[in-house]
Amino acid sequence: MPLTDNLAHKNEEEIIQKEFEALLNDYRNTNHVPKIELITKAFNFANAAHKGIKRRSGEPYIMHPLAVARIAVSEIGLGSTSICCALLHDVVEDTDYTVEDLSNLFGPKIAQIVDGLTKISGGVFAQKASEQAENFRKLLLTMSEDIRVILIKIADRLHNMRTLGSMPLAKQFKIAGETQYIYAPLAHRLGLFAIKTELEDLSFKFEHPETYKEIEAKLAVDEEERNLFYNEFSKPINKKLVEMGYEFTLLARVKSIYSISRKMAKRNIPFEEVYDIMADRIIFKPREDMNEKDQCWMLYSAVTALYKPHPVRIRDWVSTPKANGYEALHVTVMGPQGKWVEVQIRSERMNEIAEKGLAAHWKYKLGENDESELEKWLKSIKEWLEHPETNAIDFLDSFKLNLFAAEIFVFTPKGDIITIAQGATALDFAFSLHTELGIHCIGAKVNHKLVPLSYKLNSGDQVEILTSKKQSPQYEWIEYVTTAHAKEALRTLFKNEDKVLMRQGQALIRELLIANNLEFQNENLVKLLNHYSLTRRNELYLQAGKGVLDLEETIKSFNKAQSKNIFVKYLKNPFGNSADSGKEKLTVPIDSKIDRKKSFKITDESIGIIFNFAKCCHPIPGDDVLGYVDETETIHIHKRQCKVADKLKTNYGERIVSAEWATHKLDLFVEELEITGIDRKGILIEILKVITEGYGIDIKKMTIESEAGVFKGRFNVLVRDTDDINNLSNSINKIKEVNSAQRIQE
Repeated sequence: MPLTDNLAHKNEEEIIQKEFEALLNDYRNTNHVPKIELITKAFNFANAAHKGIKRRSGEPYIMHPLAVARIAVSEIGLGSTSICCALLHDVVEDTDYTVEDLSNLFGPKIAQIVDGLTKISGGVFAQKASEQAENFRKLLLTMSEDIRVILIKIADRLHNMRTLGSMPLAKQFKIAGETQYIYAPLAHRLGLFAIKTELEDLSFKFEHPETYKEIEAKLAVDEEERNLFYNEFSKPINKKLVEMGYEFTLLARVKSIYSISRKMAKRNIPFEEVYDIMADRIIFKPREDMNEKDQCWMLYSAVTALYKPHPVRIRDWVSTPKANGYEALHVTVMGPQGKWVEVQIRSERMNEIAEKGLAAHWKYKLGENDESELEKWLKSIKEWLEHPETNAIDFLDSFKLNLFAAEIFVFTPKGDIITIAQGATALDFAFSLHTELGIHCIGAKVNHKLVPLSYKLNSGDQVEILTSKKQSPQYEWIEYVTTAHAKEALRTLFKNEDKVLMRQGQALIRELLIANNLEFQNENLVKLLNHYSLTRRNELYLQAGKGVLDLEETIKSFNKAQSKNIFVKYLKNPFGNSADSGKEKLTVPIDSKIDRKKSFKITDESIGIIFNFAKCCHPIPGDDVLGYVDETETIHIHKRQCKVADKLKTNYGERIVSAEWATHKLDLFVEELEITGIDRKGILIEILKVITEGYGIDIKKMTIESEAGVFKGRFNVLVRDTDDINNLSNSINKIKEVNSAQRIQE
């Protein structure tokens, strides 16, 4: 071995050893029973197994398992078994060692957890979705047996997100989308608030780097002012708690960049109007002679004696903890300079549970009967898996429904309390009691008043379900329910009916094609799929069988298109983009498959040939976008924050490609502008003058209404890119009476 290689190898070994010592130091700083020998054995085994293998970043592969182990112990609070599993989690996947080998060397428990981790090593869904769906079920079963499987997986995902910058762009979008869609909600459901926040922020950073940098820069500019305000606000609280004789810590919590962005988008406001960027957290050491709940309320009284509380913004999760174990008392008070500030009151125990979730909950368990809502949820996973959804995509959607932590409490006619997800309907409640009750449900009485099946329940409602033996489920019921259990039950019932309708729809399409002198072949079926924005043939057959498609007219149009000598596709851009709906965009046959590793430039010439724009989110030049390659090797362009794109990134990650704009602004796009402000005579004329004269922009449609001196208007305008719409918004915002002019994002 040359001298330089020798030195490099020696240096690598020193770095690895240093990281391992850091892991042991993290472990020694916990209260776990020390098992250094076992951890060292696992490290040496993993280090030897991964020897010579590098990560994409160029560092030795073993650095990844070491980093995952450090997250598991220091950020989640797990012990020696989990550390060993984190160190070994990629051995079975990436080397010749088997689960049986690990069982012989480290025992069945470590082998079982590593096996659970191996089953989803390629992501929640890799290329073979149906196989991955089965693997994901196995993971959930293992998780319900031993929660450490998913906790280590979350640690693994967190480190992957922290090092995502070394991956190709398309891979970044896939992993970030999957993280946002499934892992961040999982972390939230398991009470890992700090990790959930970081996963959301990192996903947002890779999907919207420019917006992330903008908000980060604005936070940095305001930092000094925020710190001065916080010191002024917290000084009286600090003094009061000292007088009360408490040991405590005061922390300033700054809202995450992702949360700020969501609030801006949801409320359609600029950064400057997000007022709750900072909160004050009180973490106190409770006195032994009083219970924690009483002490939280004592501190609440102390704070509200100093600052007036907001009458409706009090959150009591001390009396009724959240389903993920979170306990705290939140109150929003009026601080100096007329600013609202949220104060969060937690004991040391509550704070540890808030940061480390279920792992901390177990540490504080009082006895065998002390079962949290979270543990009940884990038990419910097993029951839910008894009737699994065979379709991989539906399966993931159903599981995601189970991640929502918000719950309400409702009563049966006899006064029994039933816990159900927030947003649940009367029909959901019927299915939660018994599937047969749901199937034959015709309505409900809520607080003795008759309500429809779609009625959304509120906490404290008393619900009586009304049934009829003649009743049978209708397809629209899927829209009435929000819980996974009800959706699964209905899907199972509809499956057999769907098969009959699919056969009828297929026969109808064949018949109409032949009647129009067209062949029942792939080319014509792809045209129909594109025209109706569908991705699967069975979906097309089902819609046809239900009679909801205008098949006769659409298929007739194929002949008209052929008579005009249109080569492959007559159908207008199936995902719709241009305001000029009369302009036909033609597609040409693609001889070779799309290279999914390269980054694509969206040019004027390629729009409608290689690229189509998604109807679901209406991207325009300047938006952060990505591409999805369909079965015909056409790339569909979506906004990166699009909800449909989130599912595509999670379920069809291998079809995601990187895309960027290189258009010369030949097309016009319809965008919606929302304007609010103080109503006065002539304000509408002034706004129209800015739009039409100042920028020469055409208006396709507008609605405006005024009430109590305030107006709100929506304007559909034709623009070429995001610069057009942003410049227009900025100019309208300069009108004195205008409060806000913002683009409405899908």
